[in-house]
Amino acid sequence: MKWTDEHESIRETAAKFVDNEINPYVDQWEEDGIFPGHDLFKKLGDLGMLGISKPEKYGGLGLDYSYSIVFAEEMGRIQAGGVGMGIGIQTDMSTPALAKFGSEALCNEFLVPAISGDVVTSIAVSEPHAGSDVAAIKTEAKKDGDDYVINGTKMWISNSTQADYFCLLANTSEGQQHKNKSLIIVPSDTPGVSLSEPLNKLGMRSSDTAQIFFDNVKVPQKNRIGEEGMGFMYQMFQFQEERLFAAASALKGYENIIQETIAYTKQRETFGKPILDNQVVQYRLAELQTEVELLRALTYSAVEEYIEGKDVLTKASMVKLKSGRLGRELTDACLQFWGGMGFMWESSVARSYRDTRLGSIGGGSDEVMLGIISKQMGMLDKD
Repeated sequence: MKWTDEHESIRETAAKFVDNEINPYVDQWEEDGIFPGHDLFKKLGDLGMLGISKPEKYGGLGLDYSYSIVFAEEMGRIQAGGVGMGIGIQTDMSTPALAKFGSEALCNEFLVPAISGDVVTSIAVSEPHAGSDVAAIKTEAKKDGDDYVINGTKMWISNSTQADYFCLLANTSEGQQHKNKSLIIVPSDTPGVSLSEPLNKLGMRSSDTAQIFFDNVKVPQKNRIGEEGMGFMYQMFQFQEERLFAAASALKGYENIIQETIAYTKQRETFGKPILDNQVVQYRLAELQTEVELLRALTYSAVEEYIEGKDVLTKASMVKLKSGRLGRELTDACLQFWGGMGFMWESSVARSYRDTRLGSIGGGSDEVMLGIISKQMGMLDKD
């Protein structure tokens, strides 16, 4: 990956924003169970950071996806995973399909304010019985004149309690599971939309997450993104950007934990010498840094192919799989070197341990990623 002055300008802008507008406040947001999405996104929108790869006619910068990845990497500097995840939902999870397949009128109504930071968005796909198994969702959107009437529920939906609209996946017809779904924009203030109390999560505590209920929710059919019945394919497209963002935004977080562990073990003494003086600790941290660099190389490779228009289903799945597993391995190893201090709720390594656990579950579990990779390798039948 070759970086230009423009890449570095975005990197510098994003890094300064994290240092000045996010990290000083994350402890409070973790305690509150929510970050101030409207305030934060408006500031990011004013900087042009919410539409880096989105079309210029809708307020984006119109740059290729490598610039978005630079931004994602700097989001890894955030000292609470929930905030970076919330930003990624806005930029790379709930709006890519709208930008690529939505009508001009739909984009003007919903994409433009998402890029400017005037609204908070959310992606509503998972259901209580259908997490990574997207094809199994049961939420229905039935035609009623020029409208859809939506009934169903969505689970584990982040940004939901402050979202102005949801990018919703619903069944719009009977028939084959991969061809009967559509993506529909549903404003959160539509009658019939209600939310549970915020869910009490293990990690990502600064991100608001809830269950959403849709009870005879009526929205115009013009709110559908692209063609009817293409929702599953559109969502698979969105998943690719989500998974690349997730991996890129993990890199600096992983590196920070390694560096914090080096600093802690350098000054913490046991049996008359610093913990870091033990060769086993040095070698383990060196191994983990090597794994981070390997993940970075794989992520960059997938991004380069994505920019070239190649099918990156396999590599994006590999990146997602590796990122999630490395997060678990790395934080567990580092926490062990911190000893009792690492087991304290308020320690940075404990927060990372909790936050990174989602990496092997959300956005497609490890098992789903392995299934995709196996299919692409010809070991399983492709549906």
